[in-house]
Amino acid sequence: MIEIELDGQKVEITEGSMIMHAADKAGTYIPHFCYHKKLSIAANCRMCLVDVEKAPKPMPACATPVTNGMIVRTKSDKAIKAQQSVMEFLLINHPLDCPICDQGGECQLQDLAVGYGASSSRYEEEKRTVPVKEVGPLISMKEMERCIHCTRCVRFGQEIAGVMELGMIHRGEHSEITTVLNDTIDSEVSGNMIDLCPVGALTSKPFRFQARNWELSRRKSVSPHDSTGANLIVQVKGNKVMRVLPLENNDVNECWIADRDRFSYEALNGDERLTSPMIKQGGEWKTVDWQTALEYVANGLKQIKADYGAKSIGALVSPHSTVEELFLAGSLVRGLGSENIDYRLRNADFSKSDGVRWLGTSIASLSNLQGALVIGSNLRKDHPLFALRIRAATRKGAKISVIHDQENDWAMSIASSVIAPASDWMDVLGGIASAVASDKGISSPVSAAHDDRWTAIAKSLAAGERKAILLGNAAAHHANASGLLALANWIGMHTGATVGFLTEAANTVGAQLAGALPGDGGLNAADMLGGKLKAAILLNTEPEFDSAMGEHAAAGLGNAAMVITLSPFKANLAFSDVVLPIAPFTETPGTFVNAEGRVQSFHAVVKPLGEARPAWKVLRVLGNMLGLQGFEQESSGEVLRAARGEADHDQALVQGGKLNNASSASMTAQLNAANAGRPVTASIYQLDSIVRRAPSLQLTADALAALAQAAQADQSEQTGVPA
Repeated sequence: MIEIELDGQKVEITEGSMIMHAADKAGTYIPHFCYHKKLSIAANCRMCLVDVEKAPKPMPACATPVTNGMIVRTKSDKAIKAQQSVMEFLLINHPLDCPICDQGGECQLQDLAVGYGASSSRYEEEKRTVPVKEVGPLISMKEMERCIHCTRCVRFGQEIAGVMELGMIHRGEHSEITTVLNDTIDSEVSGNMIDLCPVGALTSKPFRFQARNWELSRRKSVSPHDSTGANLIVQVKGNKVMRVLPLENNDVNECWIADRDRFSYEALNGDERLTSPMIKQGGEWKTVDWQTALEYVANGLKQIKADYGAKSIGALVSPHSTVEELFLAGSLVRGLGSENIDYRLRNADFSKSDGVRWLGTSIASLSNLQGALVIGSNLRKDHPLFALRIRAATRKGAKISVIHDQENDWAMSIASSVIAPASDWMDVLGGIASAVASDKGISSPVSAAHDDRWTAIAKSLAAGERKAILLGNAAAHHANASGLLALANWIGMHTGATVGFLTEAANTVGAQLAGALPGDGGLNAADMLGGKLKAAILLNTEPEFDSAMGEHAAAGLGNAAMVITLSPFKANLAFSDVVLPIAPFTETPGTFVNAEGRVQSFHAVVKPLGEARPAWKVLRVLGNMLGLQGFEQESSGEVLRAARGEADHDQALVQGGKLNNASSASMTAQLNAANAGRPVTASIYQLDSIVRRAPSLQLTADALAALAQAAQADQSEQTGVPA
């Protein structure tokens, strides 16, 4: 540590730090544009010029290293005049269009121009113009003459997203930020460039001209999509969600969010929202009131229980539902006398778990890994924010190894990659285990042939102290998921690596903790979708899109005497008998438990649309109408306490060693031949009912590629020719 004097204040700072870092530590604001704490130093805006004693001219605070005894003045006449001069240059070519600029009210240039800009300009020549660029459905680059060339967007793509989609060409006043080849911006985290832009050059296309910053209320929430549990700021106007931004949390999502977290809100205001209960009568859908719909459901369940027994009733629930909703769905089914409830719609292996499957380490620790083995995941698309952290680890030298059934571009350095059919993954892991055993001089749990690839992965896991073995969505959905976990645990035990699941959905961990799994004698998701139910309750899920059965799910559910759908959207109309409108995450309080076991509760940010109601309230009323015990809660907080089994105090839901990836499965188990195909995983913009109804996301390159691939698969299935 060294000591400097900053505006008369003594500041201790790590050697090698910049003056800007010392100012941040001291709480002193230095105006800047190009500097950002998560990006490399560019020093190209020069707005942060400060007065350093004995320096012949003002120095940029972001790029000037501190030295012991240095004296810095940020508010001296020399510093202020230098900053005013820089501001004058920045405004020379900047258009005077603040009244129509989307960035108005939250523009850094606008704010700093008040303090450092002149009341008039000495520049009388024509201002420059920049050609309009079309870069896709999410980001607008129609007013790039506003750009001040801070290069934050360029550095974000290169350093954080891993894809340099934007760059700066030409020099001087002819400089411009562009995609160079007129490509689109296709990164799954591209929306963060909008937040980083300090002016109105990069703006949100879906939000464009929708509202002013000062018209919006800011409310906290949690993303309902992948298992990161990204913290959000939801901006609301007139009881309508207008925009979603990141809420900084360095332990979870840092200051970033994925594009599906940012833009999926479009679906919440879309035409497919279900706003009233509906019952199918004579093959036609009729809108009814809540009392009629709930009586219809309650009487139907009572009749089916009387005619076929309680075990003919089951619930298929989404892991994107809240803990409260999942707990009450389980309580409802079990109160009727059934153990048929499951959230594992895409799974092929339904072996009983020894504990709650989770990440096995903290999310923040992924940024500091020295080695990792990722099995069965297209990490960049399945878990974009986890990919950012692991990409950051590779920039520090981490060695990442991959086992998957297809080659994917992760936009990071991969040390070893094994591309093999899913049916061979057990053999691949067995080979790695044998290589580890050979290196340690111990007996191997399985016999496997030697392969240099296995040896390379084993050596990368043996090196360093911070290592992880991460099983992705395809591994969790694998026909021998329990066997993969058992082998991974053995390898982890002998290499010192943590072992965990990346986990598919926002509340996969919470679904396990809430008991959304079949009990003794209960049917699993495959059994229920296969036609073994007479009454099916579908909570926030569309089995045709969310299950391994795909379009065949409709036929299986068609055997039921009654199918009850609880959804925010007009879903499952082909095979449902009643649909009940429930509130999405923005319209209901609830709790998600992310991959690391972090419990995050949130409040509703807007009132439910139309006649929609929070699902926990609908399930509670149904329980009361059915005369079941345990449905007396008056708030979501009471439901959460019931799920915890704690009536008087508010402790963490995750405690007592419930998070446990131990496995007692055989490491030599054979695949069921019927399930030995490719595991079912959803594409990035088909993950859940909200994302798949967001218009802008469905126009992205990722979404269009997935549609083309699906169409090709359908054609090959019809013709019998492999895709």
